[in-house]
Parts: sequence; structure tokens; C-alpha cells
Amino acid sequence: MKIALFGATGRVGQQLVNLLLNHGYAVKALVRNPNKIKQQEGLEILVGDVLDEKNVFDTIQGVQTVISTLGTDKNNVLSRAIPNIISAMKNENITRLITTGTAGILNARYEPSYFRFETDESKRKHTTAAQDHAKAYLLLQQSDLDWTIACPTYLPDGISEKFFRTEKNTLPVDGKKITTGDTALFLLQLLSTDEYTKTRVGLAY
Repeated sequence: MKIALFGATGRVGQQLVNLLLNHGYAVKALVRNPNKIKQQEGLEILVGDVLDEKNVFDTIQGVQTVISTLGTDKNNVLSRAIPNIISAMKNENITRLITTGTAGILNARYEPSYFRFETDESKRKHTTAAQDHAKAYLLLQQSDLDWTIACPTYLPDGISEKFFRTEKNTLPVDGKKITTGDTALFLLQLLSTDEYTKTRVGLAY
């Protein structure tokens, strides 16, 4: 299977590239700076920008599944990129999209009609990133894609411990953190299951 990957030079993306290649997947990665990614067998590197519609179409052409580990910034890059990804996937008749989000866009456990970032359950003072992730989530909800959004809580760098908890649409009780390594591992696992299709998934130890 060939995977289109956006966000390959990020903290989760770098670990995911290695996992995918080690498990026999071919990867097409769109990156802005090719110096941040190591050329490996099975990896096709395209240089460009996810906000450029043609770059996104070129990346998605010829793949079977799309994964995004894109982060966000103060310019709403994520919610601006998602429409390009959705459009390109429709054009190529690809339905499976796996992305990363933030625990802030999960349902609040005690006020489930709200996102966590809208309640006291979230400890973050700034909500700009969560708002961008929420916009991207709402766009995916409106699409016909078979999407899954993996939503880790506090995300320190670290290797996989190969044991973590998941919960659909909410954060596991008392979940405090999960490493980048285990987040990447969960994304890999999503390739072989449809259990979490059209859901957000809270990730934590």
C-alpha cells in the first residue's frame, strides 16, 4: 500500500515515516524543507506546500490512503489545508484519511456538548491551535471521507512504550500524556482497522 503523508518532518511525522517503511508501506511525503527528512528506500519526497492545491494533488495521486500529522500555527494553516486534501482525495476516489488533532477538540467529559478546550477540563490558556483543529474536524465531519482523528493529550517527545489507552470522542479518564512514539504507533495501527472510522480518538497513558 502507498501512503500520502503530510507533516512528515514534524515530531510525530518523523517517527511515523520510519514505522510505515519498516512495515512495508511505500510513502509519498510532501515537505517544505527536504533537508529535514532523510531519503530512504520506499520514501518519495515531494517539495511543496500543503496550502498549494497542485502540490497536494500531486502528493495524493497514485496512493491508497492519506495520513496527516500536520500541526497548526496562528494563520489557521490546518483548516486551510484540509479542503485541499479533501478535494484531492475526492478527485482520486480515495476515502481513507487518518489525521492527528488535539485533545482539546474531544468532547468534554462532563459537558459533552462542548469541546474540551471550551471548558475547564482543558488546562491550556491559549485556544488558537484548538480552534484551528476544531475547524478542520468540522470540515471532515461534513465530508464523505472515512476519517479518523487521533487526539493525543500532552505530547512529549519519546519512544513508544507500546501500551496506551484510547476512547472514542473523549479523553481517557485521568489521561495526562502520551509520547510522540506511541501516537505514531496508533496511527500505524489505524491502517489495519475500521473500528474508529468517523470518530475522534482520545489517546493517553
